Order: sequence, then C-alpha cells, then structure tokens
Amino acid sequence: MRLKKRVQFLNVAANGQKVPTSSVVLQLLHRNDCEAGRVGFTVTKKVGNSVVRNRVKRRLRGVMQEIAQKNSFQGIDMVMIGRKSTFEKPYQAIVKDFRWALHKAGVVLNK
Repeated sequence: MRLKKRVQFLNVAANGQKVPTSSVVLQLLHRNDCEAGRVGFTVTKKVGNSVVRNRVKRRLRGVMQEIAQKNSFQGIDMVMIGRKSTFEKPYQAIVKDFRWALHKAGVVLNK
C-alpha cells in the first residue's frame, strides 16, 4: 500500500520519528491498528533533474520491495526521502542503510 496524498506525508512528518542515514532519510509513524503498512517516496529538486529524481525513487522502491518480501510492516506508515548519495551509492549500501534505519526506529526485521 502506498501513501499518495500530501496530508498523509505531512502526518508522518509531524507525528512520526525521523532516522537519517547517508543515503536515505526514513520517517516512520506507528499507527494503532493492524492494517497493512503504507509507504511513500519523495525526492526533492535539490537532488537533481527529473531523470535523476525518478532513478532515485526507482532505487528506493526496489529497496523497499526487497525488504518487504521477507517482512511485514503492519500498522506502520513510512516515508523514504532520497538524497543525492542515493543516486551514486551501490544498491547494497542503500539496503544496508535502510535496514539500519528500520532497526534504529524499533522495527524488528527478519533476515
């Protein structure tokens, strides 16, 4: 499930916790329900032109898809914010950063 509306992104930013890493900023909000987790992706214009921003978002979606295959994020809203280094870093380094951010936010992951 995806976060699509601006108000959803703002809710996560205002009420959730923020975990910055070198390649991604994770904003995470624990909800009080058992519904499926939702995720949103955003990249600012500071990162680059539309081609670069779209590539960064594709990389973030790929990381999320890889992690979500083995884990359940019920009752969690997440916003992944791409950085300039997301474009240049190796894919596995981004996965490692995202796993660390989830761990730091208190989300238990399966291997």
